[in-house]
Amino acid sequence: MKSVTAASLLALMTSTAATAGGHLCWEGKTIEEGKLTLATGNPAYFPWVIDDAPEAGKGFEAAVAAAVAEEMGVPADAVVWVRAGFDESIQPGAKNFDMNLQQFSITADRDKVVDFSAPYYSSAMAVLTTQSVVDGGATATIDSLKGLKWGADANTTAVPMLTDLIGPDSDPLLYNDNTDVTAAMQAGQIDAALFDLPTALYLAAVVVDGGVILGQFPADRTDNPDQFGMLMEEGNPLKACVDAAIEALSASGKLAEIEAAWLSETTGVPVIE
Repeated sequence: MKSVTAASLLALMTSTAATAGGHLCWEGKTIEEGKLTLATGNPAYFPWVIDDAPEAGKGFEAAVAAAVAEEMGVPADAVVWVRAGFDESIQPGAKNFDMNLQQFSITADRDKVVDFSAPYYSSAMAVLTTQSVVDGGATATIDSLKGLKWGADANTTAVPMLTDLIGPDSDPLLYNDNTDVTAAMQAGQIDAALFDLPTALYLAAVVVDGGVILGQFPADRTDNPDQFGMLMEEGNPLKACVDAAIEALSASGKLAEIEAAWLSETTGVPVIE
């Protein structure tokens, strides 16, 4: 009798889980027979999708989508991309896609009217500052961050998060909302503020003149990190297949590899240990 190795057992389990009655789990469950329809924004932005071309599989969410499709056994030529607005996608009702990736945070309210996959990303907290502060000597180290003048939205958990992650030498200045925080940064009243990485990327690129992301903390340093899930129509029969694929990619380390490639190396945002 042949001995069964751990690797062969895992392969057998994966094959069994991916099929049902000889068919791959996704087959017969998509809005278009024989096709998997994925959605993103119009346009889709760096670093989530590179060059607004999700079909190329470049960019964090484009790469995640390609990996999930492959894990489910979907042939590359059976993957179709469409565009869908963020606000319309989170509303109840029929969808023109099977799965949508647009940095959708999984929330209890949204989960009442749409389905979410298992999380494919837990958002890191990032340090937003300006080029002048960096030129003044600020670096992506705890010792350097302690000496900066921080600002925070008084209505959020930003202050205890600052205390936990950094422990600044002086109390942060408090503002009514994040718009006031970024305005204070532009005016030179504060040196830095904490935002989740996706928000920080947007603010640095679009809102804050000379905006720079000094560094990011590992997601596991935050008690309740924002988590992104693939959005699906409520009751979508694909959910179990998608969840299994994401869990397999997480267990294999593939999701971590994609995150490192597109959200650390590509963006050039160092990790603050």
